[in-house]
Amino acid sequence: MSDPTTPLSSDPGTTPGIASNLPAMRMQTVVGAGVLLTALALALGALDIPSNAGYGGVGPNFLPWLVAAVLALCGCVLLWEARTGGFRAVEEPNGAARADKPALVWVSTGLLLNAALITTVGFILSCTLCYLLAVQGLRRAAGQNAGTARTWAVDGLTGVLISAPVYWSFTQFLAINLPGLTQTGWL
Repeated sequence: MSDPTTPLSSDPGTTPGIASNLPAMRMQTVVGAGVLLTALALALGALDIPSNAGYGGVGPNFLPWLVAAVLALCGCVLLWEARTGGFRAVEEPNGAARADKPALVWVSTGLLLNAALITTVGFILSCTLCYLLAVQGLRRAAGQNAGTARTWAVDGLTGVLISAPVYWSFTQFLAINLPGLTQTGWL
């Protein structure tokens, strides 16, 4: 007796791992086309970057062109996969049935506040706030108790311990200007 969940090898169109669902194939094609369009947008942006070679013979436009080329290759592979039967060996989703919208709001708020405040309060404080809000959203999505003062304090301290060394590394050692709270380059 055969298992009813396992397709028989003689049944046409029952190859495991291949999506036979037309709406799924269309959405997968949209994903591949979106990746290709993103690669095109990056390539168009790279046209505006000067190509004069710097130290080591590599110009400032090398990395944007490399990313655009690899992304275009990935988009082509995704399109090929989608158009020749769908994404293969796609596992079933194992998370919640629906998105956790409050967690999305926490993380999005952190990112938007970081972008809005980075030139006002500086890199360290804005990135700490971004980290704090994003971790709060992720904790709440995982069902953890995130509302305690101790959790907020630990997350805030962790954010400072991550963002301050990054800021100092960029400003002091790499001489890259990041927005600071003071003109000294240390805050």
